[in-house]
Amino acid sequence: MSTTSSSTASAHGVARSGLEATWDVSTPLTPVGFYPRSGLLPAVVEVRDQTGAWDAPGQTRQLMLSDGGSVIEHTVLVDRPGKFVYELSDFQKLFGVLVSGARAEWEYSEVPGGTRIDWTYTFFARPRAGLALRGIVSLLWGPYMRRVLPGIIAEVERQDPAHRR
Repeated sequence: MSTTSSSTASAHGVARSGLEATWDVSTPLTPVGFYPRSGLLPAVVEVRDQTGAWDAPGQTRQLMLSDGGSVIEHTVLVDRPGKFVYELSDFQKLFGVLVSGARAEWEYSEVPGGTRIDWTYTFFARPRAGLALRGIVSLLWGPYMRRVLPGIIAEVERQDPAHRR
């Protein structure tokens, strides 16, 4: 993506589940219900037109947002069970004004007691929107990611048969 500037946020956590189980649940997980509205950031309310099981490069889906906007996700790297990358395009509403695209990276690594998840989002600013984008990513998106990831980790642990008691 050719852009003038970018802004990155990240979150990390540890699922008390094995590497394969963590991958199996979190990678294809629908964002509906896990990405709620938070201030200016809309919730993901529906997934449309998903191609495939979200397990191979080249698959796409459209996320419908609570503010009436949407965004397209496109898988670019699926390296089971270590790394999953998708790019986002066609942002609408506020992000459509500020962002030409984004890239999300999920990295999984075994640690004592489970699997570490490192989640990074990089947004690419439209011309002259870099400063505003950096503010939004720093003040809103980064903290949002750190609130969303524990719910995803809880779902991994809930669905992992080895983790159930």
